[in-house]
Amino acid sequence: MPISERLSRLGSGVFARNDQRKSAYVARAAREGLPPLLDLSLGSTDLQPPAVAIQAMADQLGAPASAAYCLHGATRPFRQAVAHWAERRFGVAVDADTEVLLLVGSQEGTAHLPLAVLNPGDRALLLDPYYPSHMGGLHLASAEPVLLPLDPTAGWRPQFEALSPEQWDDLKLMVLGFPHNPTATTGQQAWVDEAAERAVRHGVVFAHDNPYVDLALDGEAPALLRSPLWRDCGIEFFSFSKSWCLGGYRLAFAIGAEWLITALRQLKGVVDFNQSLALQAGAIAALEQAPAWPGQLRTVYRQRRDRMAAALEAVGWPVRRPSMALYLWLELPPQARGMGSEAFGAALLEATGVALTPGNGFGPAGEGWMRLALVHPEEELAAGAARIGAWLASL
Repeated sequence: MPISERLSRLGSGVFARNDQRKSAYVARAAREGLPPLLDLSLGSTDLQPPAVAIQAMADQLGAPASAAYCLHGATRPFRQAVAHWAERRFGVAVDADTEVLLLVGSQEGTAHLPLAVLNPGDRALLLDPYYPSHMGGLHLASAEPVLLPLDPTAGWRPQFEALSPEQWDDLKLMVLGFPHNPTATTGQQAWVDEAAERAVRHGVVFAHDNPYVDLALDGEAPALLRSPLWRDCGIEFFSFSKSWCLGGYRLAFAIGAEWLITALRQLKGVVDFNQSLALQAGAIAALEQAPAWPGQLRTVYRQRRDRMAAALEAVGWPVRRPSMALYLWLELPPQARGMGSEAFGAALLEATGVALTPGNGFGPAGEGWMRLALVHPEEELAAGAARIGAWLASL
C-alpha cells in the first residue's frame, strides 16, 4: 500500500535506528555474557523529579476529573501557574488566557507549529545541527528547510548575516534553540535578540525551543521572553522533562504572541486533548513548590561533565567542555576520523555496549560528531569511558 511522500521524507530517525541497534545488543549480551548496555544516547535522566510533584499527581489520580478528557478550559490553573513562573523567572507579565498553552511535551509543539503557520513550499530556517523534531515538523508541513550551519570555531554562533536580505524576506519561519541541543552550547541573549529583530524586520515567525533554559552551567541562559519583541514575532517552548526530570510524563508549555498561541491551540484542538489534570497538578507543584530543583541538577551535571571529560581525554578522546548540562558533543576521536558518525556509533555499541547518538541524525553539520548524554552516575560513566578507551586502543 502507498504511503505519503512526507512520511518518506521523515525517514526512520536517528533515535529509532539507534533503538534497533540497542535492542540487538541487549539480546546478544544476554546470550554471550557481554557487559550490560550503557545507554548514553538519550537525554532521559536517571535523576528523579521533586517529591512534591509526584505527590501532587498521586493526590489527584483518584479524582474522577483526572480520568476524563481535558479540554483547553480545564487547563487554566496550569496556565496561571505558568504565567506566575514567567513573571518570577523572566520579569515579564504573561496573559494566562491568551499567551500560554499546555503541550504534550515540547516536541509536540515544535513539530506541530509548522502545520499551523506554514503552507506547502514555504521556506523555514533551521540551525544545523538541529534537533530532529524541528526538521520533522517542516517535513510534515511540506515546507522547504533552509539550513544555517553553526561553526564550532565561531563558538557555534548563528551567523545570520550569511543570508541576504532577499533570503530573509523569503522565509516564513525560523526555529532556534539556545541552550542548544546537540552542541550543548548555552548561547547568548544577544543571539536571540538579533534573531527577534530580524524576524520582525522581515515578517518571520520566530520559534525558540528552550527546554534547557534552567540547565546552563556557565552564566544565564538566553530566552525569547527576555526580548522586548517577543509579542511581535515569537513563541517559546519550555519543558518539565529536563528541569524537573519529568520526561516520561510529557509535560510542557508554550508562551508566545496571542495569534501564534491561538493558531497552535486550533491545531491541537483537532490533533489531541490535554494531559490529565493529575499530571497538571504535578507540574503546578514543580513550578510553585520546587523552583530550586534545577539548581540541584546543575551541580550534579557539572560534576558528571568534568569526570567524564577527564576520563575520555585520558583514553585519547579530546573533549570540548560544554557550557550546558546533560550532554557532551564530541568530535570523532583521531582513531576513527575516517568513519562516519553512524558507522562509528554502531561499531562502538557492538564492541563495548556503550550507546551514543550519531551526530548525522542532527543534520549535515552533525556528521563527524557524537552526542553523549550524562544520564548515569559518575562511576558508571567512568566505567563506560574505560570500555571506550580499550576499544579505541584496538583500532
